[in-house]
Amino acid sequence: MLPSPTPKIRSRQIIESDIHAVAMLLAKGFPVHSRQFWLRVFERLAKHSTPVGLPKYGHLLECNDVPVGVILQIFSTIPAATTSTTRCNISSWYVEPAFRTYAAALVSQALKPKNVTYLNITAAPHTRATVEAQGFSQYASGVYVAAPALTSFPRAPHAKIVSGRTCPNAHFDPFEQELVLDHAAYGCTTLWCVTSERAFPFVFRPRVIKGFIACTQLVYCRDIDDFVRFAHPIGMHLAMRGEVLVVIDSNGAIPGLIGKYFDGRMPKYFKGPDRPRVGDLAYTEAALFGV
Repeated sequence: MLPSPTPKIRSRQIIESDIHAVAMLLAKGFPVHSRQFWLRVFERLAKHSTPVGLPKYGHLLECNDVPVGVILQIFSTIPAATTSTTRCNISSWYVEPAFRTYAAALVSQALKPKNVTYLNITAAPHTRATVEAQGFSQYASGVYVAAPALTSFPRAPHAKIVSGRTCPNAHFDPFEQELVLDHAAYGCTTLWCVTSERAFPFVFRPRVIKGFIACTQLVYCRDIDDFVRFAHPIGMHLAMRGEVLVVIDSNGAIPGLIGKYFDGRMPKYFKGPDRPRVGDLAYTEAALFGV
C-alpha cells in the first residue's frame, strides 16, 4: 500500500479568483453571516483604496490548493493634518479545526508588513488571550453607551448640524471632507457640526443591540471632547433618526455625558508604531462592513 502523500499547506495573499471559495469558508466560520454577505464584503474591499504594495483582501491558508483558513485585512492610509500613517484592521479570522496547528503561520504572514499599525477591534472573549499573546495591546477597554440628547446644558448653543455630503461654510482640513464623503458612501451617518470657529466632522454607523435596540456607533470624530461639546445638537439630530443611544469606545465613564460605561465590552487592540486614538475607527470593518 502506497503511503498517503504529504498535504501541501501554505499561506499566501488572497487574490480575486479566491473570493468565492473564501466567502464560503467565512460563512462556515461565521454562520451569523451568509455567503452573500461575505461576497458584498469583498466587493467593498475591491473598491477600497489600498496602499500600493499591500494586500487587497488579506491572507489565506490552503491545503492542496483548497482554502482552510483566512484573515481578512483592511490596509488604509490614514490621513491627518500634518502626516499620515498606514493602518491595517485585522478582521474575520477563521481556520478550520483540523488545521489550527498552522494558524500561527497564517498570522505571521498577515503581520509581516513593517511600519504598519495593526488593529483588532472585534476580538471575541475566547480569542483575547491569543490576541495578547500575538503582541497586541489594549487601547480601549470597553464602551460608553451615551444618550447625548439628554445633555442638559448645551456647551455649544449656536452650533449648526449639516449633512456630511455638503461642503460646510466654515474652515476644515481637506482630508476631513474626503474621509466624511468616503464614509457616507459606506452607508455611515455623516455630519458636520459647524460653528464660527470651524466645521467639526462626525461619522456614525447605525447598529442594533440585542436584535432590537436601535443605536449608533461613533466611528470618527476629531476628539472625544468634541463629541461631548456638541452632544446635545448631535443627540437631537440622531434622535430624529430613531437613534437615541451612541456607543463610544472608552476607558471609563466620559464626563459630561449621560450614560453608562461597560468595561470589557467590545475592547480594542493594537500592535505597531502608532497608538490609535480613541474615537477613530475610520476605514475599519466597523465603517466598511457595519460589523
